[in-house]
Amino acid sequence: MPTNPGHSHHARSHDAGHPHDAGHPADPDRRRIALSFGIDAERYDRTRPRYPAAMIERIAADARDLLDVGIGTGIAARQFRDAGCRVLGVEPDPRIAEVARRSGFTVEQARFEEWEPRGRTFDAVVAGQTWHWVDPVAGAARAAQVLRPGGRLALFWNTVEPPAGLAATFATIYRRAAPSLPFDPWAGADPYASVAEKATAGLDAAFEAAEVWRYSWEHEYRREDWLDQVPTAGGHHLLPPGELDALLAGLSEVIGERFTMPYTTIVVTARKT
Repeated sequence: MPTNPGHSHHARSHDAGHPHDAGHPADPDRRRIALSFGIDAERYDRTRPRYPAAMIERIAADARDLLDVGIGTGIAARQFRDAGCRVLGVEPDPRIAEVARRSGFTVEQARFEEWEPRGRTFDAVVAGQTWHWVDPVAGAARAAQVLRPGGRLALFWNTVEPPAGLAATFATIYRRAAPSLPFDPWAGADPYASVAEKATAGLDAAFEAAEVWRYSWEHEYRREDWLDQVPTAGGHHLLPPGELDALLAGLSEVIGERFTMPYTTIVVTARKT
């Protein structure tokens, strides 16, 4: 997939390229959604988009030892390992962590705010598609604790930018087919704008001023590949089977055999002072 630095004002949703993980339904729905990604961890690993090579290389350039917060199945971790980093993962869901372990990563099971570093330090702390599940203040404090001086905190999300007509069509299908979903993934606002703001606000005097990087790229999907990843999006595994089937059928009717989806990867990053 092409990875060209760019800037965007219209990012709309998440790394699965459709309904976002950054929605903020009320508890306990939010907790249930957070723990739903491991229900079909193999599909998650197979279908989720990867991250731009330019971003990976930029972070890895001065990071030999790296802590991956919410390592998931190891999607970003494999890219960082290929770029020369040693990666330790932290992941609260044992089902999804097991997939990362099968890729050769050491993964410690814990929520990041409660994880015990035991004196270990790192050149970089990263979180791909996960920081919105972390308390931003407690998470930043724990990151500052384990980062070496000058070490980098990098929080990143893939967002999609569908044409307005396609986004409106998707929104109509979701409202009709999946009324049980506790948030509207195609409401039109950029959920990652507020996520990035909260991530930045959580940083304290331990960090230099945060930067925001953006990388724009595109990915061509076959219809079956797009539909294969739909159930991995936040909350979708919790839909009644009839609703999920109706949702997939509705989406199948409106997308072509192949189509190109524009993405922007947003990175919030700051160095430890």
